[in-house]
Amino acid sequence: MKNNREHNKLKGASQGFMPFKYLGDMLKENNFILKNKITQEHETQIKKSDEEIFHEAMANVKQISEFTEIPYITQQTKKHIPIKNDDTIKTLEKIVSGHQKINLPDTPEYIEWVHSDIRKDITQKLHKGYFSVQDYIDLHGLTVNEAETALSAFLKNAVKRRLCCIKVIHGRGLRSPNGPVLKEYLIKWLHGKFSKWVIAYSTAKDRDGGLGATYIILKTRL
Repeated sequence: MKNNREHNKLKGASQGFMPFKYLGDMLKENNFILKNKITQEHETQIKKSDEEIFHEAMANVKQISEFTEIPYITQQTKKHIPIKNDDTIKTLEKIVSGHQKINLPDTPEYIEWVHSDIRKDITQKLHKGYFSVQDYIDLHGLTVNEAETALSAFLKNAVKRRLCCIKVIHGRGLRSPNGPVLKEYLIKWLHGKFSKWVIAYSTAKDRDGGLGATYIILKTRL
């Protein structure tokens, strides 16, 4: 009997203490149950229709009553503002029909200038033809350099002759892609290298070239 107990002790000692002997089986069993549970939930979600999913997602959404109807402005509800048949409209109609000429000082192409020591109304009188044109030069067809040389010689001669009023024809640049180039350079020259000879200038009357020509009053004494 004693020998049997000792034999069992030795047998137990040789096998060792094994508390996790059945742990593997338990994990396998639990894992199998967990996988089955996840699979069932996934299958339940798949069985839901798109409409059911949409209603679940919109369950807490509230409707804003202010935006249930958006008013649409129709042609009937628009206000039509009548155009008044005032003097401005009548004047434009006369100009378009050719019964009235354009007032050149009202256009953006009109130019005028007067020296600070001279009365300001001289430009109005100059434009209206109060001063007789004593000589003129036509710069049409010239390059900028050619026009500058020609104008310089013309002004020197006019001052030498003690001319009071002259005219320079420069055109409006309507056919030029760069606009009225000579006109722009003329203004630059009159305020620059030729300023010592100039008292005033203004756009010419219609009969003398209008917006394509400029009257100039020269100093008769330097």
